[in-house]
Amino acid sequence: MTAQDSSDWLGLSGRVCVVTGGGGGIGRAVASSLARAGARVAAIDLDERGLQGTGAELGELGRDNLVTRCDTSSVESVAAASETIEKSLGSCGVLVNMAAVLRPGGLENLSLAEWNAVLSVNLTGYFICAQIFGRQMRKLGRGSLVHVASIAGSHAQGQSGAYSVSKAGVIMLSRQLASEWGPQGIRSNVVSPGMVITPMSESFYDTPGVTERRTAVVPTRRIGMPQDIADAILFLASDRSSYVNGDEITVDGGYANMLMNLVPRPGFD
Repeated sequence: MTAQDSSDWLGLSGRVCVVTGGGGGIGRAVASSLARAGARVAAIDLDERGLQGTGAELGELGRDNLVTRCDTSSVESVAAASETIEKSLGSCGVLVNMAAVLRPGGLENLSLAEWNAVLSVNLTGYFICAQIFGRQMRKLGRGSLVHVASIAGSHAQGQSGAYSVSKAGVIMLSRQLASEWGPQGIRSNVVSPGMVITPMSESFYDTPGVTERRTAVVPTRRIGMPQDIADAILFLASDRSSYVNGDEITVDGGYANMLMNLVPRPGFD
């Protein structure tokens, strides 16, 4: 391997990468990691304050990066952001779908408005962004879609409204995209995080005893951090995963595979 090759091990140098939910904790880690890998990064989000923080980090990493406010559940808003990004940075080669909301509630009394509000961002928004930025990928003849789902997409999380349903939909959406767009040089994969400390979840860990109880059920014996998720996303975005398509990487320290450990077994525990 030459020195030039080793400096761009991921093959992301100069690649235009769009990160939805780029103002959030994981989104910011992903955007900054892509920029450090030499990509030209566009972070989009409805959260202007969060975008300001991401923009400040990206600004320290280079000039070929931008942030722009966007409602990913709106075709018009995504189309406008897509046009801005293409004019400023070039055609999108990587899309990281991450924008999401969580609205707690049991299904018995969940209103249709609350149900639709979650699905519009967590699932329909992923479809809209994939469709619009996918057009730019087709012009390039290649592309990588990475969708952030959750272990809640495979393991029902009660009292969380439409969240688990939306994340299960993301997993299937990705597989269908992989099937339909693979022949055009566009891959689609999923990263499913487990428990991660982010600005959205950190209030849970402020409650005494919660961190210790959660850590105890994770084989790796720690709670995930945004960079843990970002590292997996970079792999799927990069040329190092060029033969990975329609798949899912679970990043949870082994938690989701430890179901049998929760079953009492006298004499074995």
